[in-house]
Amino acid sequence: MIKPNEKLDIKNLLNDLENYRPRRKGWVWRENKPQNIGPFHYQDVSDSLKNYVALPSARHLNNIDPQPSSTITTEIASGRFEDDIRRMRMAAYHGADHMMVIRTAGQSHMDGLLEGTPQGVGGVPITRKQVRAQRKALDIIEDEVGRPINYHSYVSGVAGPEIAVMFTEEGVNGAHQDPQYNVLYRNINMIRSFVDAAESKKIMAFGELAQIDGAHNANATARDAWKVMPELLVQHGINSRFSERVGIRNDLICLSTVPPAAPPSPDIKINLPYALALREFFSQYKMRAQMNTKYMDSSTREATVTHVLNLLISKLTSADIQSTITPDEGRNVPWHMFNIEALDTAKQAMIGMDDLLSMLEFKKDSELFKTKRELEERAILMMEEIIEMGGYFKAVEQGMFVDSGKYPERMGDGISRKIDGGIGSDTTYKRAKDYFAPVSAHFGYNNVKQYDQSLEAHPEEFINGSTFEKPEKIQYIDELDQEDNVNVRMEQTSKYRQTNLLKPEVQWLGDGVITVDLFFPTNKETAEAAALEVGKQMNLSNVEVIHIEVMHPTEGTRIQFKGVVNIDIDITKLKIIKKEENLSPDEITEYVKKHKLKIVAGTGGNDEHSVGMREILDIKHGGVEKYGIDYTYLGTSVPIEKFVDAAIETHASCIMISLIISHDDIHYKNMQKLNDYAIEKGVRDKLILIAGGTQVTPEIAKSSGMDQGFGRGTKGIDVASFIVKKHQKMYES
Repeated sequence: MIKPNEKLDIKNLLNDLENYRPRRKGWVWRENKPQNIGPFHYQDVSDSLKNYVALPSARHLNNIDPQPSSTITTEIASGRFEDDIRRMRMAAYHGADHMMVIRTAGQSHMDGLLEGTPQGVGGVPITRKQVRAQRKALDIIEDEVGRPINYHSYVSGVAGPEIAVMFTEEGVNGAHQDPQYNVLYRNINMIRSFVDAAESKKIMAFGELAQIDGAHNANATARDAWKVMPELLVQHGINSRFSERVGIRNDLICLSTVPPAAPPSPDIKINLPYALALREFFSQYKMRAQMNTKYMDSSTREATVTHVLNLLISKLTSADIQSTITPDEGRNVPWHMFNIEALDTAKQAMIGMDDLLSMLEFKKDSELFKTKRELEERAILMMEEIIEMGGYFKAVEQGMFVDSGKYPERMGDGISRKIDGGIGSDTTYKRAKDYFAPVSAHFGYNNVKQYDQSLEAHPEEFINGSTFEKPEKIQYIDELDQEDNVNVRMEQTSKYRQTNLLKPEVQWLGDGVITVDLFFPTNKETAEAAALEVGKQMNLSNVEVIHIEVMHPTEGTRIQFKGVVNIDIDITKLKIIKKEENLSPDEITEYVKKHKLKIVAGTGGNDEHSVGMREILDIKHGGVEKYGIDYTYLGTSVPIEKFVDAAIETHASCIMISLIISHDDIHYKNMQKLNDYAIEKGVRDKLILIAGGTQVTPEIAKSSGMDQGFGRGTKGIDVASFIVKKHQKMYES
């Protein structure tokens, strides 16, 4: 099994793909297991991971990493699947167990499967090779983190059934499938779309894939998203009931729900009644909650605030799958860091709201429930009118959907499609009476009885098994394009794979992209031009402003821009200082309690600086006092001899001296003087001597007679941990 300190070998992963077989099929839900983790009891959690990266705040809690009970999604779509595999591994360490790979733009209009691995724009081309490679990688990653990971993409467009077959063959675990998405947003003929959907859903049912619908696209498309809530309920009802009738299990039918509003609208007031209506109407199905990209801009702060408010609604309405959307769409680049930050936001917020529902009760006589009921009534009226019109196809033809009015109000600007129009309008045919389909997953009548009644339940046995039963029958096609394929891309970045060279990246290995955050005391237009000039002066190429935030129309503007650096870093030439791992706070506290450690501290010589020393000492700043260490603070400009004398007088085990001034190497000399005086007084072997300051390094301190030196960025736990470890060696060896 791969270890955390080993990189995934992508080149090796791609070897022998033609013989790879998925080791399992079907979707896996997290199991809710109330349990104690660290010092806390959690109610809405699943099993913790075997390997993980904890939240930054967990450093104060022994790095515990409780996992919510909801499945957590990350959307991945850089266009290069070989780099997305690395992102999947990062995402898994931060709690994602639903990897949703977004398809390249326009793939809905392709009428067959893609082969090879062309580079995508705005997504990943979904090919057998790409799917197989990523599922193979996820087998490794899920062993590493210790839980199943669901792999997901899209079964839509005119090649929907073919894609459904390929997904089932290749061990894909979930997919978007919604014929209304095809009709309304891709202008695929509605009859063709629903026929294809019936076959696709039947295949997905066989493969036990979770099916997520796409009704949320209505409020991402509508002029005023909060007005289409009744329609969203209708769309969810049509698709989920259709899926159930075709044969998908209820626990694998998932409604993709997106809050129709975002601040500065009264977010909760608008979105919560809708979420409750969904739960009341569709309690037998699963809910997948996602942020609304309609309101997303390039501000990470704004996206995070909206995300957290959405997470509150998810918690209040028990979302089964929590999607995470980042500012990628606003910035037009799938950033590694934003994927991870969105996952951490979801995990942190959901764990922070653990057991929330047991502490709250909705007011049944409030506006909340009145609004919920009104939405439900409007949805029922809309469904009744659709039936009166002659059904879904007639309603679409009359522009019933994505109208900017709040139903029953109609503004006449809804999406209208012709029943006999759109892509594939003349490609559906009535089956012949003797139609025969000797395959295991097939929608409708396939005329098996006339050939052999005993095989009615297993028509695939007529051909000795289809590709579902006999995967060796699958025809695996590798690269077709000799210039646009993964092998060429891998060769172009080969010097950064498993070598000593590094280059900054944002989405692809070796892309060289960096971001710069700066502020100008001027207006927006001037600041943008100035930022581009800064990038030019920094010798960056492809400089592009990615975020502008006005602090005041004339007094200030924040700018973020990205650019490309043409620099390779040779890690063999870097001076890497390995920081010693600290003891846990509990270990330090327990040891101090047993040994009553005392220290003497102050700023030495003629040095008047005291702020840094006080932060290392005081409990307010997480200093050594926090762990029970008793200290005597001597103040500033303390004569060196006084440190040793005070240590002897107070029976201290340690002296901490702060030295900021460095001219004439006075900090070296004072450290040496402290060491020499301790020797002179005959107590050097009984004292731990520590020096700290902006100009102090461990090497300088040790060469000047100290036991350790601490520089910039030092925290109280660093010093306390060193004191305990050193004391153990001195007195317990």
